[in-house]
Amino acid sequence: MYEQMNSQFLSLGKNFADAAVKAQSVALAGFESIAGLQLKAVENHVNASNAFWAEASEVRDFEGAKAIWPKGVQLAKESAQKLYATNQEVFGLTLKTNEQLGNLIKGSFEATNEAVTKQVNSVKKAASGK
Repeated sequence: MYEQMNSQFLSLGKNFADAAVKAQSVALAGFESIAGLQLKAVENHVNASNAFWAEASEVRDFEGAKAIWPKGVQLAKESAQKLYATNQEVFGLTLKTNEQLGNLIKGSFEATNEAVTKQVNSVKKAASGK
């Protein structure tokens, strides 16, 4: 009797550990994708800002400032659009990662339920046979 309980707990512990490792792997992959996406967006923004400020530093008079003003507005508009697009992609990756974690948890619960049910049925058969 105790051996059956011990084997069942060991099996459940192994299943839990396997699910935890898989969940960590899925979470880290999602984090890596999001971090890479955001890093690329920041890099593009810094490059565009540097190019604008390099051009703006050459302005010496009011006419030059008037000429560069639309470029600054365009930079701000493009930055806002890229920020929105990046946030949408991050949200999509987050949903995808959460869906994968949910499927993993669901599969883990189903496997655990199946193992427990199988163990209970075998104990019932053994008890009714005696």
